[in-house]
Amino acid sequence: MSHGHDDPTLHPEVQISTSRGYFLGFAISSILMLVATFLVTSHAVPPFGLLMVISACAGIAIMAQIYFLLHIDISEHNIWNTVALVLFIPLFLITIGLTWWMFSQLYLHTMIMPGMPGMMH
Repeated sequence: MSHGHDDPTLHPEVQISTSRGYFLGFAISSILMLVATFLVTSHAVPPFGLLMVISACAGIAIMAQIYFLLHIDISEHNIWNTVALVLFIPLFLITIGLTWWMFSQLYLHTMIMPGMPGMMH
């Protein structure tokens, strides 16, 4: 029942996995999370700037996790993982956008607004 693979550790996806890469991805994500947490608790940045800094920290952390933890890059042996990620991103954004739209519409249609006609005072 051999499929032509003598040693599974010779597969390219196995060889790119190193404890240094995993640790580096975890460390970068943890440091960015601590920076964001510190900025929120210290109120060091105005609200809009805080939103931008947290968004940047989250974006960098996501990219670090994709590269260091998931090992997704544009190399030839990893192309199908990259294609799956590229196809996943728009679907994820559509899901988040439609969920936001659904709840905002639900809020508008179910919450009692002050000053609406027909309200008992």
